[in-house]
Amino acid sequence: MEIKDLYEIYLRHPSITTDTRKLQKGDLYFALKGPNFNGNKFAVQALKDGAAFAIVDEETGSDDNRIIRVDDVLTTLQELASYHRDQFKIPFIAITGSNGKTTTKELIHAVLSSHFITYTTTGNLNNHIGIPLTILKVKSDAQIAVIEMGANHLGEISGYCRYAKPNYGLITNIGKAHLEGFGGAEGVKKGKGELFKYLENNGGHAFVNADDPNVFDLSRALQQKTFYGKNAEPSTGKLVSSDPFLNVKLSTPPGTIIKTHLVGGYNAPNIFAAAAVGHYFGVPDEKIKAAIEEYNPTNSRSQMIQKNTNTIILDAYNANPGSMKAAVENFAAMKGENKILFLGDMKELGQDSEREHAALVELLKHYPWKQVILTGPEFARIKHPFLQFQNSTEARDWYRNNKVSNSLILVKGSRSMAMEKVIE
Repeated sequence: MEIKDLYEIYLRHPSITTDTRKLQKGDLYFALKGPNFNGNKFAVQALKDGAAFAIVDEETGSDDNRIIRVDDVLTTLQELASYHRDQFKIPFIAITGSNGKTTTKELIHAVLSSHFITYTTTGNLNNHIGIPLTILKVKSDAQIAVIEMGANHLGEISGYCRYAKPNYGLITNIGKAHLEGFGGAEGVKKGKGELFKYLENNGGHAFVNADDPNVFDLSRALQQKTFYGKNAEPSTGKLVSSDPFLNVKLSTPPGTIIKTHLVGGYNAPNIFAAAAVGHYFGVPDEKIKAAIEEYNPTNSRSQMIQKNTNTIILDAYNANPGSMKAAVENFAAMKGENKILFLGDMKELGQDSEREHAALVELLKHYPWKQVILTGPEFARIKHPFLQFQNSTEARDWYRNNKVSNSLILVKGSRSMAMEKVIE
């Protein structure tokens, strides 16, 4: 079946699912497969459960004319998203970076949606499946779309750009994330830089973090760009305070104070990015301020939680050397005496893992914590004076058994460590 013909079916049934457990009546079911699953096996059942059509790439044993056979389901999904993208003449803003992608995306969406009909990535659906699904959720009334792009190897961002076709883009920062997949720090820079390279080759516009030397360097060849950050000309603003919540002062309009619900001064660049994008697209100043101040972080990202007598900073959605260092230093600078850290392993660091975990241990030694609890096999390989547990469940048991109270607690680690379990 030609993509244009499949697109006609999609227009009649514009809701797509790849998971039969979440299927709604009238959905198009795309039977994706991977190393540990094969959606083709559930195509017939999907139709029985109410799917309008099932797109498959293997024999299903059924002659139901609602089963559409293609060469490759994933490629077809991406091509359908590309075809849908071509129907729009609106700004598509792509966001990538080592840290802060999702928070920046959410802040930019909050600002833009206060003035425009804006669609964006749900949660962190920022990969080869989530991005086409996000594009296909953009409706005809859209005025702006914001697409988050995650990556852990070279060529990934450029691949996403082929069907997302962003005409605007932003790299939050370049740090030591996914070093194993990118092959080192230079690989990270090159991989994230694929977004700016696409914009350069296609006449796109970049929003450039002037406070990150690597991002600034990647932007040199771009003809169309807007700088943001405290070192931008003119400056976007500056950090006012971050204890406990982040407050910043914007330069436009002069003297504007924004009081956020975000924890950590490391979130200031994310605020500056949202303000810069909002100003560029003409969002009124008062709406920018209100949108940022009303934004509440969720899903274990820079959240402050009060639990009994303890104040908990839950920033456990992900971690890499840069974000971990920023979180620890911010925590150290906060007022309070009874400070406890629950830190989980940083994953996907490859041959740099032992060195980066050892460097974090050395950083931790410089501060007078009440207690430090390290979790996971990567930390266990490092000689250190702190408590060590195998996993977050053991750390949680320590937290409960010691009846921790009247303390300020930081919980952080890579996603696979599930550090949020500590405070369950």
